[in-house]
Amino acid sequence: MAKYVPEKFGTYFEPFIGGGAFFLALHPAKAVINDFNPELVNAWKIVKEFPEELLSKLSEHASKNTKEYYLDIRLTDRDGRLENMTEIERAARFIYMLKTGFNGLWRMNKKGQNNVPYGSYKNPNIADTQTIRQVSTFLNSIQLEMRSGDFSKAVAGVSTGDFVYFDPPYIPLTETSSFTSYSAEFGYAEQLRLRDLVKTLHQSGVYVMLSNSDVPQIYELYGDIPGIHIHQVTAQRSVGAKANSRGKVGEVIVTNVG
Repeated sequence: MAKYVPEKFGTYFEPFIGGGAFFLALHPAKAVINDFNPELVNAWKIVKEFPEELLSKLSEHASKNTKEYYLDIRLTDRDGRLENMTEIERAARFIYMLKTGFNGLWRMNKKGQNNVPYGSYKNPNIADTQTIRQVSTFLNSIQLEMRSGDFSKAVAGVSTGDFVYFDPPYIPLTETSSFTSYSAEFGYAEQLRLRDLVKTLHQSGVYVMLSNSDVPQIYELYGDIPGIHIHQVTAQRSVGAKANSRGKVGEVIVTNVG
């Protein structure tokens, strides 16, 4: 993906931050990151502002980790305990559940409740001291704004010469695949809204890049936009509800760079 990054750009925007792997690798000097899931954005905030307190709470989770404990922590979004947690406690819950839930998933039902089963890992790195401290140091070294909301609002304030990377919930590879990451609903209507936003940004002189599944709908959405290129790539995907959604899969990079 590095070859699709513009040589120079202003502010970096990532409306679907997720785990932020590309953001952390890019290491921009000025960035706006966003996600629809407020628990995820809160986790980023706490990693930045309170890494040691977060690590202390994660170590507590690690010392108690069992299937029964995980299910009890999962239950907190059903019995009212979540609303009474501090931001640090909520961030620790979020990270703990990602580290120990089945296959690294974060999935919500229609009531907004996590329904991922326990993952039964032998030795999950729940309190990843080195990574959390390194990421915290980086986040504090740059000019950073964190937002939580719809992707369209996440690019408010974008200017010509800025760089926006979209990593949305992917279009399913099959009609029976319905997993969407961090979002209760992200269907074809949202993909259409996203396409329109990409087109508007492109026409405004903003550098844009988007990743998604290599499926026919992508070529229907983006194939006729002048100046937009679709590049086929192979990616290693480690998160997925089913085995056939993991491993090496065909993806695309949609961009106006280069």
